[in-house]
This record gives sequence, structure tokens and C-alpha cells, in this order.
Amino acid sequence: MLVSATEMLKKAKEGHYAVGHFNINNLEWTKAILQTAQELNSPVILGVSEGAGKYMTGFATVAAMVKAMDKSLGITVPVALHLDHGSFEGCYKCIEAGFTSVMFDGSHYDIEENVAKTKELVSVAHHLGLSIEAEVGGIGGEEDGVVSTGECADPEECKRVADLGVDMLAAGIGNIHGKYPANWEGLRFDVLDNIQAKTGAMPLVLHGGTGIPDDMIAKAISLGVSKINVNTECQLVFADATRGYIEAGKDQEGKGFDPRKLLAPGFEAIKAKTKEKMELFGSVGKA
Repeated sequence: MLVSATEMLKKAKEGHYAVGHFNINNLEWTKAILQTAQELNSPVILGVSEGAGKYMTGFATVAAMVKAMDKSLGITVPVALHLDHGSFEGCYKCIEAGFTSVMFDGSHYDIEENVAKTKELVSVAHHLGLSIEAEVGGIGGEEDGVVSTGECADPEECKRVADLGVDMLAAGIGNIHGKYPANWEGLRFDVLDNIQAKTGAMPLVLHGGTGIPDDMIAKAISLGVSKINVNTECQLVFADATRGYIEAGKDQEGKGFDPRKLLAPGFEAIKAKTKEKMELFGSVGKA
């Protein structure tokens, strides 16, 4: 059931759990995540980066695939189709393509330009019934060409953006895209606590969910995080499962080279990882 992310995140904030945002990269990713959400009766957010959208031949193709799959699989749990780390122009493309939620990442602009662009997109998105996410501060690492050293968000700037009426707010608190380095100092819970105090009921978003220890995830949720993004972990388990299949020579047995057989171990690995994360985030049974 395709919906905006607004209500599912409000419920998550009130219920002290988080909804998982899982990036999709192809049909296997999408099917695995949708089926797992349905089996666990969990709301879910399907994230699409601009790079993944381009890889899948455009946002219109992605939206059509997700809508058709949602119907054909008989999905009844709430599902949001969400642009991840979108540019200003990318947000408009996804709105036109039929996404139900967008993220405008204006964190690389100065705060005045971030506020101005976010304000315009909030008006457009809400007029059409879409939810919108904004970002303040930086998420370390690189995502679709946006590079950040991971600077923490200013709580006052977070309040300014939250007051624009966004439905969720991503704020840098020392989190990083991709694998975390061995010398990572951990999440800045003092900053998160200050942001929560300034933004009140606003659902907060934790990007870079891969590799954060479970106890830190739990604490972040207790401090107002209601959406957690996962991508790298699914990529890693998919690659490991596919590599294991090939190295075991399974692709040389019978019709083991058939892509439906070749990709099946990775598909199951994504389902298992999605289940693990939904249980950790507390969203199971919350649809």
C-alpha cells in the first residue's frame, strides 16, 4: 500500500520505534524488502538514490515497478517510495514520476539557501500529499557525489528547518555513509539530545545505519530517531551470498547460471538482513 511516510513516522515517534528505510537497486532488492515487510507486518520506506534511479533507467521506471509490484504481491502494509539525498531538481523529477516521499539534501548549501529551497519543496510536496525530508549538518562519506566530513548539525539550524513543516529531519551526529572506520568515535548523543529538545515532535532520521552498534541504535531511537537508513549492509550480504554461490560452483551445476538461481542466495540474504533490522528497530507488527 503506497503512502507518504508522514503517518508511519508520527506513529513511530509516538511509539518509540523506528521505521527502516532500505535502499533499492533493482527488482530483487525491491521484492525482498516488500515481502519481508508484509511477512513481519511492518511499515517500510523504499529509498532510491539519484544514482540508483539513473541505473534503473529513470524515476518513472522505478515508480512503475514499485507500484506494480506492490499490487501484484498484495502488499497491505504501508510503503513509502522515497527519494534519498535528492537534489532540488531531483525532487521535482520524483514528484512528477509518482514517488510518495522525497528528501531534499540541502546540507551542502549555506543555511539560508537550504531554508529557501526546502521551504519551496515543502509547499509543493504537501500540496500533492507527499512527505518530505530535509537535512542539516553532514553525513560523513560520499553519497551520489555529495561528500561530507561528517560535521554535526547545529540544533538552532535544525529548528529553523523543522519549523518549515518538513515531515522528517536528517541531522549529522557523527554518522557516516558506507563502512565505519576502526577509529570512529561513535554517535554524538549530546548533539542528538539538543536537536530533539529544539525540534520536539519532529521525527528524526539516522543515515548511515550500517555498522552502528545495536546499543547505539536503541539509544538513538530513545532520543527521537524514527527513521533509520540501511543500504551498505544489504549490498554486503548480497555480494557475499552471490560470491559464495559462484565459488561453490553452483553456477556450473545444471542451469545454475540462470539469473533466477544465481541471484536467489542474495535475494534471501537481503530478506534476512531486512528482518534483522526491522526487529532491531522495533517496527515488527506496527503496520
